[in-house]
Amino acid sequence: MEKVQSSFQKPNNDPQIVSFERGKLPPQAIDLEEVVLGAMMIDKKGVDSVIDILHPDAFYKESHQYIFKSIIKLFENTEPIDLLTVSAKLKTDGKLEKVGGDYYLIQLTQKVSSSAHIEYHARIILQKYIQRSLIKISTEIIEDSYDETIDVFNLLDSAESKLYDVNQGNIKKSTETAQSLVIQAKKKIEEISNKDGLSGVPSGFSELDKLTSGWQPSDLVIIAARPGMGKTALTLSMARNIAVSNNIPVAFFSLEMSSIQLITRLISSETGLSSEKLRTGNLEKFEWEQLNVKVSALENAPLYIDDTPSLSIFDLRAKARRLSSQYGIKLIVIDYLQLMTAGGSNKNGNREQEISTISRNLKALAKEINVPVIALSQLSRAVETRGGSKRPILSDLRESGAIEQDADIVSFIYRPEYYKIDEWDDEERTPSAGQAEFIVAKHRNGGLNNIKLKFVSNLGKFENLDNFDTPFEFQSKINKESPKVNPDQAFESGAYRDENEEMPF
Repeated sequence: MEKVQSSFQKPNNDPQIVSFERGKLPPQAIDLEEVVLGAMMIDKKGVDSVIDILHPDAFYKESHQYIFKSIIKLFENTEPIDLLTVSAKLKTDGKLEKVGGDYYLIQLTQKVSSSAHIEYHARIILQKYIQRSLIKISTEIIEDSYDETIDVFNLLDSAESKLYDVNQGNIKKSTETAQSLVIQAKKKIEEISNKDGLSGVPSGFSELDKLTSGWQPSDLVIIAARPGMGKTALTLSMARNIAVSNNIPVAFFSLEMSSIQLITRLISSETGLSSEKLRTGNLEKFEWEQLNVKVSALENAPLYIDDTPSLSIFDLRAKARRLSSQYGIKLIVIDYLQLMTAGGSNKNGNREQEISTISRNLKALAKEINVPVIALSQLSRAVETRGGSKRPILSDLRESGAIEQDADIVSFIYRPEYYKIDEWDDEERTPSAGQAEFIVAKHRNGGLNNIKLKFVSNLGKFENLDNFDTPFEFQSKINKESPKVNPDQAFESGAYRDENEEMPF
């Protein structure tokens, strides 16, 4: 009787066969890794082409990671990079035998004859690394999604943050050596020394920019004041200076005013037309012409306004990442901090804990996308009830502990005329009408100062005090005594402004 062969085969234990028949291999390009490493050891141009594209983790084989690390160390120390120096470096680090010895390095150099197409090959290696990273992140997201103890909003934020890092082509590293950090710092100092002007984003206020050298990347800046002091007016003036005058992309998140209200205030500031005229549309022919001419720069400015009400910190971080990727924003303004919500698991905590979560996340956002974040904040009523000087101090901050701790710069706006005070409390007792003080009360990386600014109430904007050329008394005289003037002169002099109107703050 013929023996019937069973349809059940004994599993094949060969790991390579098993991986192909039953499993999946992670995305990889071993042959290209060999070619790239070989080209880097025979041609210095190859090193220059890919040193900023690849990093050790981009290589699939651990031995290739060791070789690339050795090449990086030689490059950072400005030492020659070739077969002998790489071999010596690996031997010094105790990794030569782990990569296969000198024989393996010789094999790598024999696989190529030049560094032609090395950048193209390096980008394929990076693509494979990104694919592996996406697989890893997706697996983590799936596992966390089954975990009922993890808050869903925290999960969303974590997932988007990891995907954002992949999109930037730079997965977060847990640590960096002092050597690499020193090299980065020296490079930044050289760039600043060769660059005319400021190292950060200019605010448009000369004395403030001298103090801060511009708003610095990764800084959290708090601007606090009582209602009516002009917090929104100040930040709108800054946003205008940055986006219109310097063509630097700015994101403005307004939780209090609508985007149309904000842009109308900017139009008023830009054109010199009072908000009453803009609100009613009661403009003369020459005023329409001036409006069309003056707003052209504002129309083309890289200014992005979001007026989502009750914005949560998680939504803000998501929106900021997208704006950073799409438009390359260099500054974020939030108006204002107390109107935000923490979201997630913190929504049931008390308000102080919620504000603590928000301020901590704002600082994390500033570091994550490496731009300055300016957040407006309300002051407590202690300023109003305090006798003597009404100038704000750090303890006047609402929920001050967390905000003061997380912020790199804490500043205040003070206008004496708001409290019916006609002169400054200095030795000269100079008039305070039409002026404000920008108080830098905390500056983690610099000095402190009280900077006086010009405040134009009917246009709701701040300017440098040295622009204070036309006193308000003279301005009123022009308005009252010269109703019929040349249109161009009227526009420049502000003859059609409503002197009694004050913008809402």
